[in-house]
Amino acid sequence: MGGNQSAPKITAQDRAILDLKLQRDKVKQYQKNLQAILDREEAIAKQHLEAGHKDRALVALRRRKYQQGLLLKTDGQLENLQQLVSSIEFSLVEVSVLHGLKQGNEVLKEIHKEMNLESVEKLLEETAEAREYQREIDEMLANNLSLDEEDAVQAELRELQAAVRAETEPSNDVQLPSVPTSAPLVAEPVAPEERVERDSARIAIPA
Repeated sequence: MGGNQSAPKITAQDRAILDLKLQRDKVKQYQKNLQAILDREEAIAKQHLEAGHKDRALVALRRRKYQQGLLLKTDGQLENLQQLVSSIEFSLVEVSVLHGLKQGNEVLKEIHKEMNLESVEKLLEETAEAREYQREIDEMLANNLSLDEEDAVQAELRELQAAVRAETEPSNDVQLPSVPTSAPLVAEPVAPEERVERDSARIAIPA
């Protein structure tokens, strides 16, 4: 089962705007009807003139003139209705803006209550005192350390920086082959006489 969705609330202003727009639409429809009557009266006047009935044509043109006066009046009514609708809608926008400004001012007032002048001044004083205390500690440490101790501190700082870089930067070490541990083999020298005898032994003499 789905949850019940509340219908949007229709206010009295909404109903008033809706009624005015309905009246505006009715006036527009009436204008269309009047324009159709004007066109028909003009056509009737032409037909009478073509038939030679000048008096009847004149009556048709008089009726047409009367309808034109009504059309002009409806133009004024339609303009008034449109201006009234626009004025109401703009007034509703102004009311919404004013309501937003009012809420914003209330929020600012609450913030100002929490952040009053005394609290801000106290916070600034505490911050200034903390900075002054830190400065005094730094000066005391710097004056009480000997040159050797200061050098040791700087060396420790450099070591820490190197360790941090080693952890953050990728390793570029290249794996090199291991160094052999045994001595290389060296051929023993052979005397010339032994070399001749060895070569002679290798030559086979046929029987």
